[in-house]
Amino acid sequence: MRNQGEDVAQALYMMGVEPVWDPRNGKVIDLAVLPLDKMNNPRVDITFRTSGCFRDTFPNVAEMLDRAVMMAAALQEPHGQNFLRRNVQREMEELAMQGMSPEEAFREASFRVFSCQPGTYGAGVCKAIDAKAWQTSDDLGEVYVDWGGFAYGQGVYGADKKDNFRRRLKDIKLIVKNEDSREYDLFSSDDFNSYFGGFIAAVKMESGVQPMAYAGDASDPDRVKYRSVQEEVKHIFRSRILNPKWIESMRAHGFKGAGDLSRNVDFAFHWDATSGVIDDWMYQELADRLAFDQAMQDWFKEVNPYALHNIAERLLEAISRDMWDTDPETRQKLEELFLETEGDIEDTTDDPR
Repeated sequence: MRNQGEDVAQALYMMGVEPVWDPRNGKVIDLAVLPLDKMNNPRVDITFRTSGCFRDTFPNVAEMLDRAVMMAAALQEPHGQNFLRRNVQREMEELAMQGMSPEEAFREASFRVFSCQPGTYGAGVCKAIDAKAWQTSDDLGEVYVDWGGFAYGQGVYGADKKDNFRRRLKDIKLIVKNEDSREYDLFSSDDFNSYFGGFIAAVKMESGVQPMAYAGDASDPDRVKYRSVQEEVKHIFRSRILNPKWIESMRAHGFKGAGDLSRNVDFAFHWDATSGVIDDWMYQELADRLAFDQAMQDWFKEVNPYALHNIAERLLEAISRDMWDTDPETRQKLEELFLETEGDIEDTTDDPR
């Protein structure tokens, strides 16, 4: 809605398929295949994990992407110039050995557009993390597959294709999440990690290899930037999360600002759980600036002691899960803060009768 199909255009371009426009109204009425000599790269095999909102709002675009995949996969081109055809044919051979007809095998092997089950939303990863219902990132990858392994496209709406999704994940080498604004970022909500970080965890689970993952920044269309997720996280930490001006601006919002600061600690933990991108110094800075700073402690206790309690609890969880290698003194200070804030909350919520 905001970027006028920027992600869809990028995907079509990489597959070597272009839209055909109706000159009278500017609508896309068809698709056309670009010849290889007009392309700057081989045809790329792309798997889409769309949101439930995208599924509901743009079912026609989901069908268009599905059609583009099948158009590119059906081309009689060398495998070295058409990775999509190569991968589809490889899977078709396996399915044919299981008794499928060529038509059935082609349809089964060409699913590339996935989302959550009809009528549901989200990727489930953030819920599993907040519920502490996980041990390793592979557990979160399983959640991602369970929630997102439903295929969409021409003649298919929410078919349970988790096995297909797993096969797609196993071959993925690069994950991309684009944004068209700097007004929000990977730490603005738990959805970013649930979809993007969960994707990373799921690919790692199926392939056994940590995939490359990049965040696209098209906030200035003339200066599009790509950063690895590791670089993007550090960029956000230095420019916003640890920025004294931003922290001070959050204090102006009292209870809500304290809750948002606390939730950003959660988001950092979420990203580390799925993708392992939070370094020890980041946890330490969060502890020093939000938990141990006396002025911040006093403010949290005044406006929202629950937020301070959650910060201490989340940082302790990072230590207990060996995600943060810190010294015993830091751990002890966090434990004391956790118990202190828990006592303060109990004192203010106990029934005086």
